[in-house]
Order: sequence, then structure tokens, then C-alpha cells
Amino acid sequence: MANKGKPCAFLLILFLCLASFITVKALDKSDTTLTKCIKGCQRKYPQSPEERYRACQQHCESTELQHRPECRQQCIDKYKKERKDDNPYAFEEQHFTTLIESQHGSLRILQKFLDHSKLLSGINSFRFGFLEVGPHALLVPSHLDANLLNVVLRGRGRVSLVRSKGRESLSLQPGDIYRIPAGTTAYLININKTEKLEIASLIQPVSTPSKFQAFFGAVGQNPKGFLTTFSPELLEAAYKVNRDRLQRFLGQKNEGFFVDASEEQIRALSDQAGEKGSRPFGKSRSTVNILHQRPVHSNKYGEIRDVKPDDFKPLEDLNVGVAFANITQGAMSTMFFNSKATKICVVPNGKGYIQMACPQLSSSSSEESEQGHGNGGSHEQSPGYKQLNTQLRPGIVFIAPPGHPFVMVASSNQKLEVLCFVINARNNERTPLAGIGTSPISQHQCQN
Repeated sequence: MANKGKPCAFLLILFLCLASFITVKALDKSDTTLTKCIKGCQRKYPQSPEERYRACQQHCESTELQHRPECRQQCIDKYKKERKDDNPYAFEEQHFTTLIESQHGSLRILQKFLDHSKLLSGINSFRFGFLEVGPHALLVPSHLDANLLNVVLRGRGRVSLVRSKGRESLSLQPGDIYRIPAGTTAYLININKTEKLEIASLIQPVSTPSKFQAFFGAVGQNPKGFLTTFSPELLEAAYKVNRDRLQRFLGQKNEGFFVDASEEQIRALSDQAGEKGSRPFGKSRSTVNILHQRPVHSNKYGEIRDVKPDDFKPLEDLNVGVAFANITQGAMSTMFFNSKATKICVVPNGKGYIQMACPQLSSSSSEESEQGHGNGGSHEQSPGYKQLNTQLRPGIVFIAPPGHPFVMVASSNQKLEVLCFVINARNNERTPLAGIGTSPISQHQCQN
């Protein structure tokens, strides 16, 4: 009984220690209060580095909103040396950077793939992110120097794309795939009063590989619009506005990147989306819903759906496909590999795990390989293989490289949903290694 009480006692002590820290001042790296508190709790109730890291992150969620980014970074800095990060193909919460956060929404971007592992250099020209827009909130107009391929994970909304030829508004629902071309001004609204709008984004920078920048056109501050960088004389001439009125616009304080949407804004966007964005699949060139596609494989253990580059012009332009697997609890996909495509996959719902066969990469063999190439040698060692297991839960991102056999398994008490962006999808072949001639979904009693 004493042992069972320790985790609860640990969390209580951690909370009490950290609560005193919150009231002192804004967090910064020079403040050692958090570090001292956690060290004291560790000595009394030792836990694994992963458990201590999660406890630290849970504490951050209880801090004031403006302090959370510093708190999260402090947790990462504190535990990154302790946590063993030996899976080059898996990404968790600590691998994301929060670029924007407020009570109305957030934007989180995954670290560069090459920064995580040299094995991911082939997809380093892409970035990945999550966008959340709160109920009845609006993401203010902006454009990126990057192509965006978005998939709606949860919620309903409207997006408006402003181009030189005019404006196009689209209705959004779970499963919708749409693209925002680089340089296109867009604004997004959540039309639901109670549910968040959640979107997974594949980002392809067009200027500098793996780097992109957002440009906000709104005048004023927070966010600072790019118009404020131009001289008043040029702005007066361009917009035919006198200097006093111009200064009032440039100096006004905005509400932030996310703002409350009025009923008038929601109605206006609904009318616009009704004109161009609500057409059924096959007639609209701007959206396609992967959940409405006929399954390519289906049985009582689950189903797989996909949209290939040939099916949807925005995917063809990027040479990217989208796939969605819904695996019944206690079931598994077949073991397979992709001939040339790399999959960037995220778990929207459910639990399970993925098991993958990877060439054995020890530090010694990597050094020998680099030395051999450096001396002009062409000798390739026969590889051994390592089993990589990644526990899957909502928000986890994992990579499935080409040629690597893998299998996905759902938990015994929860189904597993997996959404994948398929990079280099054109002419890719999906090669099953078991159950050839049958459905790639089969029964498996998962113990997780």
C-alpha cells in the first residue's frame, strides 16, 4: 500500500513545490527555483526521466498562459540529457516548438527533420505542424513563403484564400484536404461554439529549405504587420491616405494572432463558402475529403483509405499523397514496406504501437562508414537489423522510410487512427510481406 501511494504523494509534493514558484515572477532560465524543487522531489521519489519530464510538462499547463513557452523549454533543457532519445523516427511533444499561443489558439511546429536525425535528410525540405483554433476564433490574415498542405483532424471551419484573381472560401470538416499555395493570403475561422478546430499541416518552404516565415498584413502591432516597415511617404502615395490617419492605423494595438469572431464574420464567410466551397467531391478543385473516399482495403478489423497525386491536383503538384488507416482494437495492419515513398504519420485518435525493422546503426559502424567514404572506399558492410518500437497515442508523429518493413497494431481496448502524408508518392508501390492476396488488416490481440 505504501508503494502505491508514492506516485500520488510525488505529484502532490511536486505541485506544492511548483505552486510557490508560479507566484514569484515570470519564468526565465536564470531562475533556479524550479530546478531546486524538482531535484528535491526526485531525491524523495525517484522516477524515470520520461516520467519526470511529463510531470514537468503537466506543471507547465497549470502556469499562466504567457509563461508556458518558457516553462516548457525549461523542462526540455532540464531533461533532454537524461531522456534516452534513441529512436530517430519518432517525435513526441518535446520535439515541437510553440510559435503562437493564446487563449484562442496555437501553432506548433516540429523541429527540422535533419536536426533530429541524419537519417531523415531526404525529407528535410519539409516541415510539419499542428494548428488549433479555439471555438468561434479567427486566425488573422497572413501569408507564408511556403506551400501548405492541410488536413482537418477535428472540428469545422471556413478558410478564405485571397489571390490576385479574387477570393475563394471553403467549408472545412474532418478529413478535408486542401492546399494554400505559397504567397496566398489566407484567414481561417472556427464556426463551432464549443469545439476546437485542429489541423495537421505539411509545410514546403519555397525560399530556404526547411525554413519559412509568416507575413501578417494587418496594420498595427501584435502581430506587427509588414506594412509598418515601409516609410510613411511610400504608404501615403500607395494608399492615398493622409499622414495622421496612417499613423493611427499603424500604431493601433491589435487583439493578437487569434481573435474572437463575430456572428457577422461567421455569416459572411458561410455565405462565401456556400458559393464556392460546398460542392461535392469531383466538382471542386480545391478540397477533397479522405474520409469520403472508398476504402482501398476494408474488413471487420479495419480499413485503409488514400488520396493519390493523380486523384487531386494540389497533391500532384507537390508529389505527395495522403493515407488514413482506421484499425479496430486488438487488430493490426499487414507487414509491408513502401518502394520509394517516405510517410510522415500522426495519430489523431487511439492507442497502439508500430514495430519497424531498421538497419542496425551503431556509433562504431557509422564512424567506420564515414571514414570509408572519406578515404574513397566503396565497401558496404552487411547490415544487421534492429527492431524499433514506438508507442502510439494522440499527437505522436512517426516516420516510415522507404524500404523499411513495418506493422501498426491497435491497443486491445482502443481503435487506432493514423493519418500519413506520403512524400514522393508518385509511382510508389506498397509491398505487403504477409497476407498477400488478402486484406492488409488482420486480427491481433495486442497486449498494450
